[in-house]
Amino acid sequence: MAPWGGLTCCLGAAALYLLGRSSGRDAQILKSVTRVNQLKDLAQLLDTASKVLPLVVTITGRVGSNTPINCEHSGLRGVIVEETAEQHFLKHNDAGSWIQDSALMLSMCKEVPWYLDDGTAHVYVVGARGATGLVLTIGSEVFEESGRSLVRGTLDYLQGLKMLGVKRTERVLATGTPLTVVGEAVKDDVGTIRIQRPHKGPFYVSHKTIDQLIANLGKWARWYKVASVGFTVFGVYLLAKHAFHYIMERRRYWEMRKRVLAAAAKRPGQDSEGSDDKGENGSDSTKKDRLMPDLCVICLEQEYNSVFVPCGHMCCCTACSLHLTNCPLCRRRIEQLVRTFRH
Repeated sequence: MAPWGGLTCCLGAAALYLLGRSSGRDAQILKSVTRVNQLKDLAQLLDTASKVLPLVVTITGRVGSNTPINCEHSGLRGVIVEETAEQHFLKHNDAGSWIQDSALMLSMCKEVPWYLDDGTAHVYVVGARGATGLVLTIGSEVFEESGRSLVRGTLDYLQGLKMLGVKRTERVLATGTPLTVVGEAVKDDVGTIRIQRPHKGPFYVSHKTIDQLIANLGKWARWYKVASVGFTVFGVYLLAKHAFHYIMERRRYWEMRKRVLAAAAKRPGQDSEGSDDKGENGSDSTKKDRLMPDLCVICLEQEYNSVFVPCGHMCCCTACSLHLTNCPLCRRRIEQLVRTFRH
């Protein structure tokens, strides 16, 4: 049997190592990005660094928009609004009991052009929904109970369902929210500056400061590496344990075979019986009997007459088989013992 436990641990360690390496690399990149203290300086910085584009910067400010969205349920004004509706119900399972479950009915998102403003200037942010670290705050959560009617209740019960209600959740990036954005700064033909995802590099939109992001990435990188070492050690231990058991099992098999062949060679009258068999059945039958004796591999005295189920090996007598839980040849668990008769 393949050592799946050890292989799984080693693969998990490799995945954790790659995650830690990625987090550490992002932390180093964030340390090297250009920090813009005031947004009004970004235009001059772009003109100065036009020869070394792309320019990855980090900026901070408050969310603003010329056309904000008015949230229907919470009354907030936001630039990104996500609405979801989940149907909650009780489901009748095979065991005869009711378990609670839910299914997504509706998921929609609205976004308008928005920017960051620090009082000196504003810079537009593009593609923030695909950025790392963006968390929308919950504006409202409303649970609407399902209407109870006899016909609807009967149909649902026949289908094995009991409708509880619909949970509507509204998540919003509200105007005025302080954010930190790390991305590529570009300027279009009309002079509008925007921050977007770099062609190669990190893209963050977060409520944390740049120093908090660096510290958080460094912490996760260390945890990933420690977990990778732990999984590696445990996986190597499982693989070594499996290899040790395999070697010992093969060693027991060959030792048992030597013992059986040695005991068969010492059986009294074997030569005379072999001569009779050779005269009747030929030399092949005599050679086979000498190589494959009918002795029990445990006591080496009685002839084997018991078959192990499900492996099918027959190598022990009935008296010895009653004391075994695993087959001495393949080490498979014995579920049933069948006695055989030769005559």
